[in-house]
Amino acid sequence: MASLLKLFFSILATTLLATSQLANSGDPDILSDFILPPDLPEPGDYFTFTKIRPLFHQRPTSFKIAKASLAEFPSLEGQSVSYAVLQFPAGAANPPHIHPRASELLLVARGVLEVGLVDSANRLYTQTLQSGDMFVFPKGLVHYQSNVGRNTAVAFSAFGSASAGTVSLPTALFGSGIDDDVLAKGFKTDEDTVRGLEAGLAPPMKY
Repeated sequence: MASLLKLFFSILATTLLATSQLANSGDPDILSDFILPPDLPEPGDYFTFTKIRPLFHQRPTSFKIAKASLAEFPSLEGQSVSYAVLQFPAGAANPPHIHPRASELLLVARGVLEVGLVDSANRLYTQTLQSGDMFVFPKGLVHYQSNVGRNTAVAFSAFGSASAGTVSLPTALFGSGIDDDVLAKGFKTDEDTVRGLEAGLAPPMKY
């Protein structure tokens, strides 16, 4: 009996520790509604973000992201929300990536997007979205979006964190300095192929 109780309390302690670590992986709770910086000329400006406005007057020639996260919009501190606008010219794609600190809710505002996510059992879920459709990408899972239409597509993404973070898989794998031999063995290919992938890697998109 004593050994069973010892096992029970050991499991309980481990569970509480894991739960505590999970709780700390999101945005910290705030103790007040908000804190305004001193001497604001117009307090309403603190809650206003206009840097995405120019995006609606541009025609992108490549995949582009404009974001309103904590780095760009300090008023989001402690609010557990952020936003991004994604523009996809015909044929453009947002490569596989993850957001380690938040789920993403994507709304297609214009065009047609193929989206997909991969769960922890390596199952792929895909869908073709039309204007007005939404798709949720759970926190930490690999996902992508691709414009499969003939015209520019535009989507809005909401995140459950002021700083969702982005890990681009192509960049993390082929642009981080991992040894070519390790990558060649991992992908069952040769080092020349790995070096070709590294050389052709575009700068990462951040949001």
